Amino acid sequence: MVSVLAVATATVVGLMVGVEIAVAFVINPILLRLPAGPSLEGRADGARMLGRAMPFWYFGSLLLTIALAVADRAGTSAAAAAAILLAISVAMSIALLVPINNRSAQWTADDHPADWREQQRRWDRLHYARVAIIVAAYVLVLVAATR
Repeated sequence: MVSVLAVATATVVGLMVGVEIAVAFVINPILLRLPAGPSLEGRADGARMLGRAMPFWYFGSLLLTIALAVADRAGTSAAAAAAILLAISVAMSIALLVPINNRSAQWTADDHPADWREQQRRWDRLHYARVAIIVAAYVLVLVAATR
């Protein structure tokens, strides 16, 4: 049963990390280079769509990782460290990224703040830090899963 939990945890966390890497290094850089209208519309749509899905994915990843830490004594320290990192990423998301995301989800080409690009760059910088944290958590999940 622990091996099934380990595979499920590694899969869920790994897919989440992959999506967040794609957002950080592919999608958002493309959108940021576009003119204001299309950039704002693309980021707003992404903020709304991912804003609905990612809370479940982050909390699900955290819960699976906690379950793995509890279920697997051999990989407990790696899984526990991964859970701590995922908890940090959730707290960071709620405190720092979600407020910017919620604002940008409402922006349009006709109605947006003058500093919209700087706010998006700030979100991106925070997101890079979050990606580093969840990548480290993913590596620890893999370590726990292979013990």
